[in-house]
Amino acid sequence: MKEVRFFFDPQVSGELPEDEARHAVRVLRLEAGDEVCLMDGRGSFYRARLTAASNHHCCYELLEAMPQPATWQGHLHLAMAPTKLNERTEWMAEKATEIGLDELTFLNCQFSERRTIKTERIEKIIVAAMKQSHKATLPVLHEMTPFAHFIRTEREGDCFICHCYDSSDIGEESRKPHLMDVLRPGIPTTVLVGPEGDFSIDEVRMAESFGYRSVTLGRSRLRTETAALVAVHMMQLKNQIL
Repeated sequence: MKEVRFFFDPQVSGELPEDEARHAVRVLRLEAGDEVCLMDGRGSFYRARLTAASNHHCCYELLEAMPQPATWQGHLHLAMAPTKLNERTEWMAEKATEIGLDELTFLNCQFSERRTIKTERIEKIIVAAMKQSHKATLPVLHEMTPFAHFIRTEREGDCFICHCYDSSDIGEESRKPHLMDVLRPGIPTTVLVGPEGDFSIDEVRMAESFGYRSVTLGRSRLRTETAALVAVHMMQLKNQIL
């Protein structure tokens, strides 16, 4: 059976974007008459046939629209402080897309070691991850956002902040619950993961004052990108449609 080739064309315009066309012709050696599968990143695949193929232009005709059923419930939003090393943030974005999420925001926090992020590069990485994992939707990617601005923005559903402080450090008596224990299937969920130096206590208190609930990811001390991926995986496990 011939392998299906996936390409991303958000406009479904009849012509592949230039970078996709270049990959189709130069790397995959596709020609006019070959069939491909298109993704619009909004929930649908399309069966198409190439009608013209050159290094910079690949035209196609649509053969069939194939709306894809949702594979998870709710709306899964991860907000994390990017790591000092870009490649760790990029790895996290790639793997989180493969696992499945709806929205990704980068936070500028008090203890952040990186305060700028190249979202154009991240966008290309998550598009490639979407194609590789055959996801029908592309996560919404946001620019770097100040922590206080993010916290003050009203959000639907449940909101959680992951941190390493003991409850007594932030003036609470009860122990933090495990994220897995408080996630609710089908409920829009936002999870915050801090920088390598963690959120500040003031940031945790601010988040709680705006309705965020403090949670733990377990007893292990995790790197930022690992914690973020664990949080995404937990949200997926709670919301998967099997």
